[in-house]
Amino acid sequence: MSHEKAVPSGATTSDVVAVLLAAGAGNRFQAIEHKLLARITATGPTILEQALTRALDASLGPVLIITGALDEKELQTDPALARLLAGDRIMVRHNPDWAAGQATSLQVAVTAAAALGADAIVIGLADQPFIDIIAWQQVAQGLGPITVATYDGRRGNPVKLHASVWGLLTTSGDEGARILMRERPNLVVEVPCPGSPADIDTVEDLHRWQNN
Repeated sequence: MSHEKAVPSGATTSDVVAVLLAAGAGNRFQAIEHKLLARITATGPTILEQALTRALDASLGPVLIITGALDEKELQTDPALARLLAGDRIMVRHNPDWAAGQATSLQVAVTAAAALGADAIVIGLADQPFIDIIAWQQVAQGLGPITVATYDGRRGNPVKLHASVWGLLTTSGDEGARILMRERPNLVVEVPCPGSPADIDTVEDLHRWQNN
């Protein structure tokens, strides 16, 4: 795939779709339930519920959830998630090719956003429940064709992709937009953000947060 397509600098957005990628199997999380359905605290929200609530509370626009290993019916087994998913700002799209890598889920998101007439998508990961609402908002307001959150100088999520770069994204593999950011650094604007981009990959990761 060629990455030489011209992209306008300083591209801005007016219609934004927030995207939560929630397609992975979570195989490193050795527990009965899928990690997205694990609770952050004993009586608190699930990992997915907290990530989704923060994306909703950022008030960017519609929130699109890309499912895979878990489908929408399985997510709805949690009552709180079922209530959120019933909201009129939530859309769920299933990626049948989720096992082929994160790039395939991103393509599903781009297709859905294009059908909505969106100018940009702001992407977060469903297993990163500590992304701050302000981070979603600041990235959405970024002026680059690609705007990426940074935490203590290190890039993380969320990432905004203007529609002008959607056609440059890889269609396979597990890197999402990172390949494009490496190959076309001139497209990227960094935005320092509050919060934590920590993801929950293992039961031990979850226990560390529970004990803090």
